Amino acid sequence: MTGYAGNKDQVLARLKRVEGQVRGIARMVEDDTYCIDVLTQVSAATKALQAVALGLLDDHLGHCVRDAVASSATDDGAAADAKIAEASAAIARLVRS
Repeated sequence: MTGYAGNKDQVLARLKRVEGQVRGIARMVEDDTYCIDVLTQVSAATKALQAVALGLLDDHLGHCVRDAVASSATDDGAAADAKIAEASAAIARLVRS
């Protein structure tokens, strides 16, 4: 089960709003809208995607990583180590973007 299963509808709604923002940006370019206005909307869409990403990361840490750490008492901790490494790599990708 995914970490965001409990709020999947909210995640999808946010992504659909971002999709609408991107379509609006495309229309702005088609209509030869002033560059700075287009850049402002690109920045807003980027921030909206970042908010979705942070929410997904929070869900991953709170569900998947927590569960792996909790189950590490019954194994050698390899699952927990793998989930932590996976989360760390995801954070690194988000920071770079």
